[in-house]
Amino acid sequence: MAVPERRAGYPDLKPVFCDGYFFCHKMRSGPIPAGSTRVSRALPDKPFAVEIWRSWSFAYTAQMFSPTALRPRYAKWLIATGLFLMLSGCVDKPNTLERIKEDGVLRVVTRNSPATYFQDRNGETGFEYELVKRFADDLGVELKIETADNLDDLFSQVGKPNGPVLAAAGLVSSEQRKQQVRFSHSYLEVTPQIIYRNGQSRPTDAGDLVGKKIMVLKGSTHAGQLAELKKKYPGIEYEESDAVEVVDLLRMVDEGQIDLTLVDSNEVAMNQVYFPKVRVAFDLGDASNQSWAVASGDDNSLLNEINAYLDKVKKNGTLQRLKDRYYGHVDVLGYVGAYTFAQHLQQRLPKYEQHFKAYAKKEKVDWRLLAAVGYQESLWQAAVTSKTGVRGLMMLTQNTAQAMGVSNRLDPKQSIMGGAKYLAYVKDQLDESIQEPDRTWFALAAYNVGGGHLDDARKLAAKEGLNPDKWLDVKKILPRLSEKKWYSKTRYGYARGGEPVHFVANIRRYYDILTWVTQPQLEGNQVAEGNLHVPGVDKTKPSQETPQL
Repeated sequence: MAVPERRAGYPDLKPVFCDGYFFCHKMRSGPIPAGSTRVSRALPDKPFAVEIWRSWSFAYTAQMFSPTALRPRYAKWLIATGLFLMLSGCVDKPNTLERIKEDGVLRVVTRNSPATYFQDRNGETGFEYELVKRFADDLGVELKIETADNLDDLFSQVGKPNGPVLAAAGLVSSEQRKQQVRFSHSYLEVTPQIIYRNGQSRPTDAGDLVGKKIMVLKGSTHAGQLAELKKKYPGIEYEESDAVEVVDLLRMVDEGQIDLTLVDSNEVAMNQVYFPKVRVAFDLGDASNQSWAVASGDDNSLLNEINAYLDKVKKNGTLQRLKDRYYGHVDVLGYVGAYTFAQHLQQRLPKYEQHFKAYAKKEKVDWRLLAAVGYQESLWQAAVTSKTGVRGLMMLTQNTAQAMGVSNRLDPKQSIMGGAKYLAYVKDQLDESIQEPDRTWFALAAYNVGGGHLDDARKLAAKEGLNPDKWLDVKKILPRLSEKKWYSKTRYGYARGGEPVHFVANIRRYYDILTWVTQPQLEGNQVAEGNLHVPGVDKTKPSQETPQL
């Protein structure tokens, strides 16, 4: 900042820097020049004159700071400052929706469970995930998911500074929850159901809950329902736990660890196939509606946008398709009997055998193993699509197909080529410490559940004192990835860990049969009737063939 030139009549003025805006000048000695005014009578005999300039050449003299001149100017300064502050306060701050679009990120908190959000070999998935991902796409922003350890934690996170702005976790509103958050329009109707174990006495009403060992999620509306019932039936005892998820509760009933639990009907529909002894006793109360939740307050921008989106997906059929995909069907893969497999050996395999052999040879994979994978995936059907969106004879995801150079997943030749390349790829990615034959079984497990979850299981196995390089040990641990107390300790979180175990077991069974039937034949019927091992073919026709995919 340039120092102003000295003015005539002030030869002894010395510039003194007062602040970043004004310059002060002090006269060392001598009388005050003519025309100047004393600032105060209390000043010493050798008063000083002051001149203050703004750096852009406006000059103010001491006379202007006399007591009479100072008051009106100080008042004007206060008025101007006040107006400035008032105008500054009137500037609109961006609302929640505007901030989301400016940041380019929608932050969402949810639960790590099969009905909400988890990762499988297809990547991130789950009913809530897919619904909220479409919402983020509609906004044109990136979706960032956070998972809460329990329901209380989930509600406490919503609206925190730089935290999630939305909770999408299959939530049902209650008076207590409405004090914490605001709920959107509903998107799924569910009914709370009492679950018991097949073979035990079936409860038929609330009175039958007395004396039973019951567990529910801590902080859930189900805990509130039981609390109300306890007023009428004091003998009802139940435990609330934040160390489990719904899938844990169903497993505990299936294994007889608890007598009963209370969960929503959609969770039962999704998971019952994995717990064959789980049964619904009765519906407890009326149906409820699941909604999303946003922070409390007066800012309705995000809530209005959510409601408009949910209304739209209801109207255009997107919501119903998601419901059908996750809750409307039972996956029958892996439950096909050996007799049906034997029939398909004759009817379907011949059409694709040459492709299995050609691409298996190219990728240095046993063609019978590749064929067994194809059967487990699609029953050797070329034009199929599963509920999760994987397609074709080898059931490739879109991402896997692109990575393997497959342009048409429904072309059986391309599908087999892609499956062979992918199986060889995942096998090559395994640690060198894993040797055959375990290496093949680990590769199959990674093909099914993904390498990340397989690594999680191997680490858990090592912590349990088991051998992480032996399939016999790791397959004992994999199902734990669906139990909260275990998957909460892992990097990749929840997985349907029982699926790769069944996947590998089924393929090994089909592979054994294929290996046997493709061996050089002995004379006559010696192979069929001799003492050689004939793996698992039941010669008795089943009363009803398992439904095809």
